[in-house]
Amino acid sequence: MLLTRASEYALLSLDAIRKSDSPIGAEQLATELCIPKSFLAKILQSLAKKGILESRKGAHGGFILAKDINEINVNDIIFAAEGKSPTVFDCTSTNNCPNGTIGTCAISPFLMNFQMKIDDFLNGLTLGDIL
Repeated sequence: MLLTRASEYALLSLDAIRKSDSPIGAEQLATELCIPKSFLAKILQSLAKKGILESRKGAHGGFILAKDINEINVNDIIFAAEGKSPTVFDCTSTNNCPNGTIGTCAISPFLMNFQMKIDDFLNGLTLGDIL
């Protein structure tokens, strides 16, 4: 699993929030983006807990970006949305082969190298790079 809808919704939400002149609420975002409100609210709270968003309370409350888009790392967004780092294969995240052949798997070096390239790419990418 590399990315799920949670990551997609997080990125779409961050784009909408960045374009807004004022804090934007979960309900408004859910309506604009056609995303289930309860699912989106969880994603937004996770992004706020990770310091990507700032949550403002009150009548004119909602979410704003906590940092400039060029300071927000895409890997951090994905981690906040998914609850774990993105992986290409299960064995690359846990270093645990589901077949019990860790250390003797012929493709393990390739998979680990591939995962490192994905990690490096996502860690070097900011929200500003993709929006």
